[in-house]
Amino acid sequence: MAIIPEASVAIILVNWNGLEFTRACLESLRRVDFPDFRVILVDNASQNQESGRLNREFPEIMLVENQENLGFAGGNNAGIRLALQQGFSHIMLLNNDTEVEPDFLGEMMIHFSRNPSLGVVQPLILFLNDRKKIWNAGGKWVAATGRAVTLGDREPLADFRVKDMKMDWATGCCMLISREALLKTGLLNEQYFAYFEDVDWSLRFRKAGFGIVLAERARIYHEAGASSKKAHAEGMLSPKVFYYHVRNQLFLLRGTLQGFHTLVGCSYHLSRFMLWMGYFLLRGRFQKMKAVANGIRDGLTTPLEPAPRWP
Repeated sequence: MAIIPEASVAIILVNWNGLEFTRACLESLRRVDFPDFRVILVDNASQNQESGRLNREFPEIMLVENQENLGFAGGNNAGIRLALQQGFSHIMLLNNDTEVEPDFLGEMMIHFSRNPSLGVVQPLILFLNDRKKIWNAGGKWVAATGRAVTLGDREPLADFRVKDMKMDWATGCCMLISREALLKTGLLNEQYFAYFEDVDWSLRFRKAGFGIVLAERARIYHEAGASSKKAHAEGMLSPKVFYYHVRNQLFLLRGTLQGFHTLVGCSYHLSRFMLWMGYFLLRGRFQKMKAVANGIRDGLTTPLEPAPRWP
């Protein structure tokens, strides 16, 4: 395995009331064969003293305890800041509802050793409960309509063929980033809180001149939406999930597209959201209908904030 001399990796996990998933992820990370990495666990104000329980079970972790739920973006940024302070050469975001193969990190780091100008590497992500089916093989950005398309979505692993390892965006489920790319591009945009912040970040990495690639031989397994699947009167996904999805999609369009593409992209997505509202109206899911409407309002009118930088 070709490894960059003195390479060190901080793997950041954000936990929010996900004790069992986080425990399983940490157990799988104990089997990773890469020589120099540390796990930074960021707890987003979980209930039932989960951070303390995990720290006792996994004393090797570096623990960050937030006093409130800062979301995916804010939680990961807390871990990124600590990792940068500690001097790690590479930083990984890893969802807590994943499990990893022992060689996944080494396979990802090989790409940095071959191409130092890379900014981000993503593994091939399979479903945790169906390990022969792809959850995410990278992303394609369609600027004409402002669509972030997931590659390999639900495709059988046996049928998957990598045509081009270069990608437009990587999923925040698992992305390995060079220190140089982070310092030049900035951190996650905390205004997003959750959803689409990884697409925004990826497009900013590319704008700053850094490549994004898929490490097809690196494999991890994802539960997919574990933190979002909470029992609710109107289904498993809460209205808040739809609110953030709609609002942040519009944030992304406003912050990324220009001119005619902005008009086309907003028209396309607003049409989708209106169909959602009609569906929720017919099904009597009025809280979700209201959440979509509020997401449209806030997504179009809220002033956009820049992403933070370090230090």
